[in-house]
Amino acid sequence: MHQTFKNCLFKNFLAAIDMFGNVVALCPDIVWEQDKKFFYLTYHTAIFLDYYLSNPVKEFYPSLPYTILDILPPEAVDDVIPNKFYTKEDLIEYISAIRKKCQNTIQHASDEKLEERWIKDEEINLHGLCPTLVSNYTLIEILFYNLRHLQHHTGQLNLLLRQKANVAADWISQANE
Repeated sequence: MHQTFKNCLFKNFLAAIDMFGNVVALCPDIVWEQDKKFFYLTYHTAIFLDYYLSNPVKEFYPSLPYTILDILPPEAVDDVIPNKFYTKEDLIEYISAIRKKCQNTIQHASDEKLEERWIKDEEINLHGLCPTLVSNYTLIEILFYNLRHLQHHTGQLNLLLRQKANVAADWISQANE
C-alpha cells in the first residue's frame, strides 16, 4: 500500500482516537458517575476499538474486562457489559494504550498483511464480539470499519456532553505522532 495512503489513514485514525479521549476527559465527574448511558457507550466504543485492532484476534486481552449478558442493564448499548464500573481515568489509560496499538498496527502492516482477512475462522467466536457482517473483512477493511465506528460513537458522546453538561470536545484535524 502506498506509504502516503498509510500515513493519511494513520493520522486520521489517531485524530479520531484523540477526539474520543478528549470527550471522555471532558466529561464532568457527575455525568460520568450518574449517566450510565455515557459510561456504557464509552466502554462499548473502547472495547470494540481495541478488539478490531487486534491481529491476530486470539491475542485480544482487554485491560478492562467484560462479560456477555443475556439480561441487560437499561442503559446498556449491547450485551458486552463491563465487569465493573471503571473510572474515567481507567478509560483514558485504556484509550491511550489502544492508540499505541493502532499506531503500531498501521505503521507495521505490510501491503500483503493489509489485504489478508483480519480474523481466522477459529477466532470468530473466541471473544463473543465478532459480528457476522465483518467476519470476512480484510485488515484494511476492518481498519476503516473501526474508524467509522469510533467516529460514530464519539459524535454521540459529544452530543451527550453538550446535552448534559454544555461542553464538547474540539475537532482534531490531524494527530501528532
